Amino acid sequence: MAFFQFIETQEIRADIHEIWDFISSPLNLKKITPEYMGFVVTNKMAEQKMYPGMIITYKVSPVLGIKMNWVTEITQVKELEYFVDEQRIGPYAMWHHEHKIEAIEGGVLMTDIVSYQPPFGFIGAIANSLFIRKQLRGIFDYRKTAMEKQFGKTDR
Repeated sequence: MAFFQFIETQEIRADIHEIWDFISSPLNLKKITPEYMGFVVTNKMAEQKMYPGMIITYKVSPVLGIKMNWVTEITQVKELEYFVDEQRIGPYAMWHHEHKIEAIEGGVLMTDIVSYQPPFGFIGAIANSLFIRKQLRGIFDYRKTAMEKQFGKTDR
């Protein structure tokens, strides 16, 4: 089975507390996800701040506008430093997403590390090179722009 990793960093002009408050609220994910993904949080628990063991359910349309359920569990949280979400039900054979933040001069460095396996083995590896990786790139490009609009980018 093919295994892939996608790493994205971004410098944001904001206080680390502001960024943590924003990213640790599951409802804010919709604000930084492209509209074409049809992203909707579907459970009430998402109104709370993240904690280890939290289950968050979504509807999302990652391919051809086809709606599917996605269930993630917040497996680790270290306030003002990082949290990890892992897919329990969804489009990937495996999905592990680390969200890290650290204070830097002029703001916050945000790092996302997505480790994933597409479904369907060899076919999924081909799909990754044809469109999955490009789609992830597009989602994180959108996220970068949305975060800059929300908070600004550092002057570094």
